[in-house]
Amino acid sequence: RKFYYITLLRDPVSRYLSEWRHVQRGATWKTSLHMCDGRTPTPEELPSCYEGTDWSGCTLQEFMDCPYNLANNRQVRMLADLSLVGCYNMSFIPENKRAQILLESAKKNLKDMAFFGLTEFQRKTQYLFERTFNLKFIRPFMQYNSTRAGGVEVDNDTIRRIEELNDLDMQLYDYAKDLFQQRYQYKRQLERMEQRIKNREERLLHRSNEALPKEETEEQGRLPTEDYMSHIIEKW
Repeated sequence: RKFYYITLLRDPVSRYLSEWRHVQRGATWKTSLHMCDGRTPTPEELPSCYEGTDWSGCTLQEFMDCPYNLANNRQVRMLADLSLVGCYNMSFIPENKRAQILLESAKKNLKDMAFFGLTEFQRKTQYLFERTFNLKFIRPFMQYNSTRAGGVEVDNDTIRRIEELNDLDMQLYDYAKDLFQQRYQYKRQLERMEQRIKNREERLLHRSNEALPKEETEEQGRLPTEDYMSHIIEKW
């Protein structure tokens, strides 16, 4: 089988706030194994941010203060090859080098994907998907901006703090937006070129039909006579 890898990326600040609200309502990722190089991380490698069954009711400040929170730079981590940095072993290589390797790996894997979209650009995402896989959706994608994350009021200092916690995701998203626009423009140019070729072929066909003599045109539309049809049937 031939598999195509696809993904959707989201603005890192909105994505982070959305995950916080999700956790605040009682969501957990306890069933996630975080497999890497054939094993799951130890409790020392990946400590929990909370005690008890879940982290429901946590404040945004508490959410940001946990240094082990997997919400930080989640998009880079989920796109990158963690085996390059020793999986969840934070002492495998220095932190700065680890961050750079993860970011470059995430960029490469994103670039190699057959398709990726951005939730902030639903119509363009739909267009790219349809043009990439030669499929057509029944109805157009809708752009919903009034999300749970959009309903959270945060001050500028908090936004800057979230951006710092998700610095790798911020860099990845800037890269993704540029690559996304390149792919979109390429597909649009290709579509316009195909349309021009189609229009030219139709014009040439129309002109060639007009250039045919009247008698020849009539001959093309004439059905075989009854005698001719009888002759064919007798031969068979």
